[in-house]
Amino acid sequence: MAASGKSASVKSPSPRNAVPGARAGEAAEDRAADLLRLDNQLCFAIYSAGHALTRTYKPLLDALGLTYPQYLVMLVLWEEDDQTVGRIGERLFLESSTLTPLLKRLEATGKIRRTRDPEDERQVRIRLTEAGRALREEAKALPKAILKASGRTPAAIEVLKKDAATLRDALSGTPK
Repeated sequence: MAASGKSASVKSPSPRNAVPGARAGEAAEDRAADLLRLDNQLCFAIYSAGHALTRTYKPLLDALGLTYPQYLVMLVLWEEDDQTVGRIGERLFLESSTLTPLLKRLEATGKIRRTRDPEDERQVRIRLTEAGRALREEAKALPKAILKASGRTPAAIEVLKKDAATLRDALSGTPK
């Protein structure tokens, strides 16, 4: 008993939370601090991988006269030509205000043509030019170059793409 007549109560850490020489509260604080380490963040892993991927694409895209966002637009148009700005934005998860300057630059380089939809003047339609269509042949080498740079197998890349898309859809509330 303590001098006051009350029994002293000492909390001992539970075995699974115990840190040698530390109280349970300190162990929880240590775990919380570990959760806030930069290298433990999913967001940072994805963010930094995205930057590394973009840096890997840069010299390949420079040879085609494209930036990475322009390449994404071209991919959408190579899949299906003659789309509205809104539809391209939906595919790329971009607002039309972000796309418009990018599309103007692609038009200035002769890769696309922007025209008002005759049936709905509010809509701007995007079509590949002959030069834009021809660029597709040169771009076919990019996926193989990126695969090689990644050091992964095609199957591993497919799993990674699927996981990334599933995460994106879950976080954006987009059902797939």
